[in-house]
Amino acid sequence: MASGRGPDRLPLRRSLFGRLLGVSALVAACSVAATAWLAVQTTSGAIKQEQGQNLTADARIYDTLLGYAALNSTWDGVGPTVERLAEQSGRRVALTTQGRQPLADSATGRTPPALPPQASAVVDPLSVDTVLAPESAGRSGTADDRVDARAVGPFRLSAAERTQLRRTADRGVACLSRAGIASDVVVEPSGRPRIQVVGNDPERVREARCDPGTLEEPTRTEQQALRALNQLADACLKRQGRAAVRLNQDLSWAQDSEAPGAPRPMPPGGHVKLPAPAVRPTAHTSEGDRAIASCVGTARREQLGSYVASPALLFIGDEGGTTVPGFDLSPANTAKIAGAAALVLALTVGASVLAGARLVRPLRALTGAAQRMRDGEEPASVPVTADNEIGRLASAFNDMSAHRARLEEQRRAMVSDVAHELRTPLSNIRGWLEAAQDGLADPDPAFVSSLLEEAVQLQHIIDDLQDLSAADAGVLRLHPERLRVAELLGQVAAAHQVQADTAGVTLTVDAVPGLTADADPVRLRQAVGNLVSNAVRHTPAGGRVTLRSYGSESGEHLVVEVVDTGNGIAPEDLPHVFDRFWRAEKSRSRRTGGSGLGLAIVRKLTEAHGGTASAASTEGAGSVFTLRLPVTGAGPTRPGMAGAVVSGAGMAGAHEKGAGEPADRRADGMTTAL
Repeated sequence: MASGRGPDRLPLRRSLFGRLLGVSALVAACSVAATAWLAVQTTSGAIKQEQGQNLTADARIYDTLLGYAALNSTWDGVGPTVERLAEQSGRRVALTTQGRQPLADSATGRTPPALPPQASAVVDPLSVDTVLAPESAGRSGTADDRVDARAVGPFRLSAAERTQLRRTADRGVACLSRAGIASDVVVEPSGRPRIQVVGNDPERVREARCDPGTLEEPTRTEQQALRALNQLADACLKRQGRAAVRLNQDLSWAQDSEAPGAPRPMPPGGHVKLPAPAVRPTAHTSEGDRAIASCVGTARREQLGSYVASPALLFIGDEGGTTVPGFDLSPANTAKIAGAAALVLALTVGASVLAGARLVRPLRALTGAAQRMRDGEEPASVPVTADNEIGRLASAFNDMSAHRARLEEQRRAMVSDVAHELRTPLSNIRGWLEAAQDGLADPDPAFVSSLLEEAVQLQHIIDDLQDLSAADAGVLRLHPERLRVAELLGQVAAAHQVQADTAGVTLTVDAVPGLTADADPVRLRQAVGNLVSNAVRHTPAGGRVTLRSYGSESGEHLVVEVVDTGNGIAPEDLPHVFDRFWRAEKSRSRRTGGSGLGLAIVRKLTEAHGGTASAASTEGAGSVFTLRLPVTGAGPTRPGMAGAVVSGAGMAGAHEKGAGEPADRRADGMTTAL
């Protein structure tokens, strides 16, 4: 049975809701903390955006000045460029030497504001900031190549060389055009033209047979610059005790024992070009290759040093002198943001997994137990691990399982009892009829009376089952009418007087005169008759059974009581007396036994009238069965109990026989045993 605890609220700390609330609060707190941290870290960027300081514009300023330094050996004449950049961006742009000597400043006024202690960037074409100007760095694709691609120095072609190569390139473009291949001439920073083919179809380019001719060959200027670069690289290698190398035009290398790079065919993709002097994206895996690559890079910077402007400090700020603290896109800040997001995600997932596991584990146990019950296995209890909503669900499931097992046991006992009750009268009837057929018994009135008694017993059991089935199905229909309660109790007492006299029990009626009620007289007699018959059978000789009726103190209910001085009911059995198929005494005797349906029918009939049935008892002193009916009518407490159509002849027979027979079949047939 249920534990008896009411639906009181659990303390929040023990409630499953409270725990889930705590987990949600923890996740929310972590989210708020992470959001606050991110807000603090990005405040400077938000302020810059509000003030119109765009990182793209800053990078454009840096790249423009970087190109100027790559194409000029000094900063002389950079003033107009600085003024133009300041006018386009609406900010102050200043350049100084590394010793902070002014080179150019867009600030107006005789005394410009002091520059901040930290520069926005360092403009050095031989060491490009790849974050600010990734397109301006060397095109080798390696981290070491940070020389601005526009810094070509001695590799810049003369006017005559450019003119001659341009003619060759134009002829190549015309040849490709005749073959139906779209192409164009692109000029590199050194002045060398190359043919750029539209699309990516190297097969068609090869089939066109447009020989680039001298376009692939290095010019005199490039040869001289390459020899000088080779000498500088060899000197670096010699200082490290390494062998000299021979540089190719594309700045790849070969040892002196190796043949220099052979002429290359037209490359895939249709590009007819001689690469700009930049280190190719070669994967230098050995220590020697890394040393050669380092010396080549050092030689390039040494060779270009006199052709580019010296490094300068760049300051970008507003007209009032405040410098924009831009260009801070460090990997450390990026890692902090990613780490905070990952931490919040990990906490959320971890908390959800823990809460979900604790929530799902008992639910899985309940599901498994329910499936085992469905499969017909013996009901088993599930462990109650906590006093929360899930724990109470487990307790309710255990109570339901125990109740189901008890009902199943009662059902089996009822089937056995009904089979016995039906078999006994049927066996008697069959035996007497076979005896009469064989001429062993005469069909005299006693013989017929005996057969009739057995048939009536069968009818009583069948009627009990039919009434209870009709009540469960919601097709039990009442015919209420105004009746006098005292008269009805008198009729019930008269119907059971013979039974009481036979048992030596005094049967009396104590009813308030003039008390009336709206009820179905047949059904009410059936309910009260079941209680009276039950009380007479369980009251020893010399005892008393009293029928009482009176109105409740509130005047809203009619109370009918059947009081006996019998054996009483044990406290542990009292809660089950109205359960169907239940009997405290397992005997099937006609004296005390029964099918276990009578009191269940009493409860159903009372509920159909909108009332309640209850029992109270003191073991060894007697019992009191009480019916409480509303005085305003006979409305049902459950939908469908009244007003439904009754099918079959069983209900009609009940109305016909219940009111007219002195010894009503309801007197002892519709009873149950405790």
